[in-house]
Amino acid sequence: MRARTFTESGRRAQIVTAAIEVIAEIGYAKASFARIAKHAGLSSTGMISYHFAGKEDLFTACVTEIEQVTGAFMQPRIDAAEGHVAQLRAYVESNVALVGEHSVEVRALTDLVKNAGSPSGAVSARLALFEDHFRAGQAAGVFGPFDVRTVAIALICGLDAVVGTVSAAVPEPAELARVGRELADLYVRATAPFSEGKPDETR
Repeated sequence: MRARTFTESGRRAQIVTAAIEVIAEIGYAKASFARIAKHAGLSSTGMISYHFAGKEDLFTACVTEIEQVTGAFMQPRIDAAEGHVAQLRAYVESNVALVGEHSVEVRALTDLVKNAGSPSGAVSARLALFEDHFRAGQAAGVFGPFDVRTVAIALICGLDAVVGTVSAAVPEPAELARVGRELADLYVRATAPFSEGKPDETR
């Protein structure tokens, strides 16, 4: 496969950015190549077709770019947390905080998943990530004896619903922080060992 030149990579990134912004503004259904080309300042849709095999190819690239952006924002916060419970809390709170910092990307991803479908590999990887985390926490005694697949699905669906709701009209940072804490508290309580009160978040 021929390596892309610096100019080609830059143009491709420009198109992806424009597509994300168009999807966030008017939605997946209306995000035609013509609208994206106009938003990107391109003279025709031919430039998009040169870099992408079709709409699905372009939107897959959009999802990849958004995942990189969200990962760069959330992962340092998760890595800084010590212990399984604290990392769960950090994931939830940083995911909600993400709305305030990258609302365009969040709106675009929400619409893409809702209308275009999410790559099955990405969905499976996200589920597996939570399942592994819950299993490790159960082995350490900081999570209760629940079914990890069921709880992982419930956590992801609930979190995505909250993020999707607040991203429609981004609240002030303080309100986002409050929502993040409330949601994290809910999941921490739901996954705690039945015989304990508040889990030890240092474990």
